[in-house]
Amino acid sequence: MNTDQPTVAPNRFKTLFARKPQGLLNLYITAGYPALHDTVPLLQTLAAAGADILEIGVPFSDPLADGPVIQQTSSVALRNGMTLKLLLQELQGVREHLPDTPLLLMGYLNPVLQLGMEEFCRLASAAGIDGVILPDLPAEEYAAEYQELFRQHNLRPVFLITPQTSEARIRRLDELTDSFLYLVSGPGLTGGNQTADHGAQQAYLQRVEALNLRNPRLVGFGIADKASFDAACRHAHGAIIGSALLRALDGAADPHQAAREFVQRIIGPPIPAR
Repeated sequence: MNTDQPTVAPNRFKTLFARKPQGLLNLYITAGYPALHDTVPLLQTLAAAGADILEIGVPFSDPLADGPVIQQTSSVALRNGMTLKLLLQELQGVREHLPDTPLLLMGYLNPVLQLGMEEFCRLASAAGIDGVILPDLPAEEYAAEYQELFRQHNLRPVFLITPQTSEARIRRLDELTDSFLYLVSGPGLTGGNQTADHGAQQAYLQRVEALNLRNPRLVGFGIADKASFDAACRHAHGAIIGSALLRALDGAADPHQAAREFVQRIIGPPIPAR
């Protein structure tokens, strides 16, 4: 009997989107930042503060899609000693603390392939990871080489869409996953200013909204405060914030308090349990 095959896990994305179809907050942190072992405690703090989805960035020396803030935190995390293998080890007990929150790994192919895609999928699945964002993995390569492996390990890819992505391409990406679609708000890198042409951005989000895709849509890049979060949510199911949160953590005497205050500025304080 093959004991390596994981039991079928629930699709936490679908459960979340059924419960809360609008105003979803996806927060990104860099693993191993500010300190090497801060990752899991910060995930717990952010979930308790009201984050709906948590995205864990794997630090990498050449993050193609990431701006200066994430590049800088990745450099700090790498100096701290964070690696993909160590992160996957640290995450093995995270579901004891976060049984329901969808968890994403965001990274680049190089560290994953060094570890081995099958080993990566096995360890990520064992930790209860729900989805993976690999911006430099072409969808065609995913479909041909890795789709069945992801399915076996209950992992769901998240694909990026830009204003230049054609309707046919968007629909193909929509077919390849059952998590959500990551709508890059405009040209540039994470943490940049994507508000230079607000009208064009809104037209793009409305165009994708009108396609009536089967997966929810979350907007990322340039979402930094309540105003930009609310604006993104008008034509999508939620938004993704990374660089602004990392800036709030930078140099904070108490990173957990800084994280809680950041979430409160975006969505307000958490509702106390009855």
